[in-house]
Amino acid sequence: QVQLVESGGGLVQAGGSLRLSCAASGRTFSNYAMGWFRQAPGKEREFVAGISWNGGSTYYGDSVKGRFTISRDNAKNTVYLQMNSLKSEDTAVYYCAASRIRTVVVVSLNYNYWGQGTQVTVSS
Repeated sequence: QVQLVESGGGLVQAGGSLRLSCAASGRTFSNYAMGWFRQAPGKEREFVAGISWNGGSTYYGDSVKGRFTISRDNAKNTVYLQMNSLKSEDTAVYYCAASRIRTVVVVSLNYNYWGQGTQVTVSS
């Protein structure tokens, strides 16, 4: 079992930045690929970014490429999402997730564990 706790969400003006963190506990963190997803009201959950078990590979959703950066620190059992140049359409609940598949994972069904989510609100 892996427990995931997100933090760092909040209210920010358009053009601003936030850094989300996701702390993992339980099984060996480095055994898992990690990802960030988001869900806005009335919309389906959307893939944001993914990172392989050792951080060697990353992948981003088209809507965040060039603005968001995913990273991980296996010594701290934490994955991060640096979000820059935020837009109102980035407003959503952001979830981190862990997958036993160690390479980058895009499909939500391939993730085994999920956090509770953290709200990000971008005001225009």
